[in-house]
This record gives sequence, structure tokens and C-alpha cells, in this order.
Amino acid sequence: MSILKRRWFLIALAAVLAIGMGFAPWLQPLSKLPGLRHLIVALVLFIMALPLQASMMLATVRRPTAALLATSINFGLLPLTMWGTVICLQQANFLQGDLGESLAIGLLVVAATPCTLASASVWTRKAGGNDAVAIMVTVITNLSCFIISPCWLLLTASRNVNLELAPMIIKLGLLVVLPMTVAQLLRIHQPLARWATGKKPQLSILSQCGILTMVFLGSIMTGNNLRQTPIGLAGLGSFTWMIITVLTIHTAMFVIGFKASKWGRLSRPDATAVGFSGSQKTLIVGLTMAVEAGGSILPMISYHVGQLLIGTLIADRLKRTADQPAPPREGV
Repeated sequence: MSILKRRWFLIALAAVLAIGMGFAPWLQPLSKLPGLRHLIVALVLFIMALPLQASMMLATVRRPTAALLATSINFGLLPLTMWGTVICLQQANFLQGDLGESLAIGLLVVAATPCTLASASVWTRKAGGNDAVAIMVTVITNLSCFIISPCWLLLTASRNVNLELAPMIIKLGLLVVLPMTVAQLLRIHQPLARWATGKKPQLSILSQCGILTMVFLGSIMTGNNLRQTPIGLAGLGSFTWMIITVLTIHTAMFVIGFKASKWGRLSRPDATAVGFSGSQKTLIVGLTMAVEAGGSILPMISYHVGQLLIGTLIADRLKRTADQPAPPREGV
């Protein structure tokens, strides 16, 4: 029962993905309901942003090095690394056919997606890190994603998708930035702010249910697309390389962020925050961008599952090492 309680989201994620893809032909009308996806995205981001306390970020503003480093990794180094990796995989014929092209677009979408509003701060706090840095990075990347994310996609995936920059900027601005801004403005009303802060766990569960709904709708579209394209051994190979890519890049970005912070003489709590917030991506925005760009949602889901599993292992390890007493100095 404890495993079910801790891992309910992953279990539900696997279930809705299997149901959506397995019964896609019968469920297709649901995925075509006008405005449903956009409404869910806006509501989820509003709910996620409502409990965020701006006061927690004041100390980070005074010492912005960690937040700026994590942001540069999340919105700079990671997209560049993913872009180069996708090019190498395509040249080596590891991403073949229509499925391979769809997965390639999905990988580029992953790279252009902002930091997650949820798990980055959770894992940072669990590992004994400075969660104020993680929150600041999520706010910076999410509020700027309406411009930066479409620009990254225009640069990296313009040959494969019919991407119009201005409409996507407007759409992400309305779906991502506006709900978050409204949520924070509503927090000016102190009774509502106290209520939202106290109900953070319940609001988090509600937002996760919204994410599961988005996965369900996206899996219906993916299931229909897969039925129209024979997978074969080449498709299985492309899927395998996609999994390897998302897991490797996520882990590499955490290590780079953590080590670079140490080299920059940041504190261990700040280094932990840089590692997590520099490497994590938000599922809800990534799903929206993947659908808009016509790419597969599977890379975004795989990255999200990977960051949950790897994040758990890393956070547990960092917590154990942080709790260990320092070795006694010689002569004492």
C-alpha cells in the first residue's frame, strides 16, 4: 500500500498511456474536442502556480548565481546537447522512418521545454538543497518559455515541422504565462494566499490529475499515428535510442550542473538545486508543444518518467551523504 501511495502517479501514467494508445480508434473523438487541451493546460498551470510564494525567491534574487547557472543549463546547454545528439542519431540512421522523425521532433520539444513546477523543488528539498533556487528557475523558465521555447524549435526543428513563430508565442503566452501571472496576482489577497499555501498537497494532486488527462488525450493521438505507421525492427530501434537519449542527457545535465556549481564554489545546497532544476522539464508544457509541433509525446513522457526515477535515486543518495558526519580531522 505504501508503494502504491508513493508511486500512484507513475502507475496512473502507465495506465492512461496504455488505455489511450490501446483504444485510440474508439477514443479519437475525445482528443478532437475543441479547446479541451488548452483549457486543461491553463487550469493545471494556474493550480501549480497558486501555492508559489514569491517571498521564498527574495534571497535568490540577492544571490542569483545558482539560479542563472541552472537556467543557462536548462534553456541553453541542454537544448544544444539534444540538438547535436538528434543530428548524430539521424545521420547514423538510428532514428528511421516516420516514427523516427516523429521521435526526433519529440526529443527537440523536450529540450525546449521549461523546468518543471513540481518535482524540481521537491527533489531539491528532499536532497537537502536550496529549493528557493529551484523555484526561481522554474519561474524564470516558465515565464520566458513563450518566447525561448518557440525560438529553440524554430532553430532546431524548422526543417521537420511547419512552425509559425508568432502564433506559437501567442499561444504559449496565453496558456502558460497568463495563468501563472493571474495565480500570483490573486495571492495578493492574503486569505486566498494562506489557503493556497495550506492546500499545496491537495492542489498538487489536482494538477497531477490534469497532467494525466493531457497524457491521456496525447496518447490517443499517438496511438492513432502508430496504427497508420508500421513500426518493425527499425521503429523498435528508434524507440530504444530515444529512451537511451533522454535518460543519458537528463543524468548528464544533473552531473554537469552539480559539478559546475562545486567548481564555482557554490554551497552544496545551491549545487543540489542547480543539478535538479537545470536538468528537469515540465510535462504539461512539453505535451502541449509536442502536439502543436506534430511530434510524438513519447519522448516527453519518457523524460518525465526518467527524471522521476533518477531524481529519486539521486535525492536519496545526496540525503544520505549529507546526513553522514564529517570525518574527524587528524590530530583531533
